[in-house]
Amino acid sequence: MEFDTEDKIKATILYHLRRKKVIGGVHTPFDTITKGFPSHLSKEVKKIAEGLIKEGYLLKKPTHQGLHIYLNKDKLKEIEGFIKKILKYDF
Repeated sequence: MEFDTEDKIKATILYHLRRKKVIGGVHTPFDTITKGFPSHLSKEVKKIAEGLIKEGYLLKKPTHQGLHIYLNKDKLKEIEGFIKKILKYDF
């Protein structure tokens, strides 16, 4: 899979979290979002994920282990539509 555009990276981040059902009360460490991407893109992936937090697609939860993130369940239909449009995956 090529990660050449910002939209593909956004859709891939959202797809990985949606596939693992990281929604609502379930959360994952922020640092795990770079897994599955080439190592030279890790800074860009983190920057894009911070943008998703600002847009409201991802919500953050501070914990003792560090920052955790999860999908905003109020925007789940919008997230699934974006994934389907960019990556052609259906849920």
